[in-house]
Amino acid sequence: MKENEKNIAKLLLQINAIKLNPATPFTWASGWKSPIYCDNRKTLSYPAVRKSIRDGFCEIVKEKYPKTEGIAGVATGAIAHGMLVADLLELPFVYIRSAAKGHGLENLIEGDYKAGQKFVVVEDLISTGGSSLKAIDALRNEGCEVLGMVAIFTYGFQKAVDNFLKQNCPIDTLSNYDALIEQALESGFIKNEQIEILKQWRISPDTWMQK
Repeated sequence: MKENEKNIAKLLLQINAIKLNPATPFTWASGWKSPIYCDNRKTLSYPAVRKSIRDGFCEIVKEKYPKTEGIAGVATGAIAHGMLVADLLELPFVYIRSAAKGHGLENLIEGDYKAGQKFVVVEDLISTGGSSLKAIDALRNEGCEVLGMVAIFTYGFQKAVDNFLKQNCPIDTLSNYDALIEQALESGFIKNEQIEILKQWRISPDTWMQK
């Protein structure tokens, strides 16, 4: 287990960006019942946390994608984080809407870019990967090259892993579900007897219901 993954998980738990409640599951917008709820927008309210996220992203970009020519943020959760990364790396920035505007230029991608430009896409959260991959497709459809995606957190669903492989898009996350569970146990956010419930949910989140 990488120590930095646990450190980010610890920060997310401390500021309640991630909440764990196996006893009383949350209901997602999709209708799924879940023992975990993640709202990474909270990270923007904490300077030290958002700096840790920004610096973590920048390290990945510099190490793995040194030929990056632009940073793209996925609306809305990753616009601010993407801008912070682009600013520190002194790179152009664009953001990708979930759907094209219904008026004016009807843009799907906001900002200046050109065909052939190499981008790293910034996302805040990976669940099934559907919305994230739509953003990647938007850039590719405009002739841009997507070198990879970076995200704050992933649940680690197999469906997401398969989806990114199909789209031939590398992905790096600062933290993940396994690191979160380990850190949550160490920090007293959950108890040993709740681990199995949390593991079961990750295997089949769409059909999981606590017994």
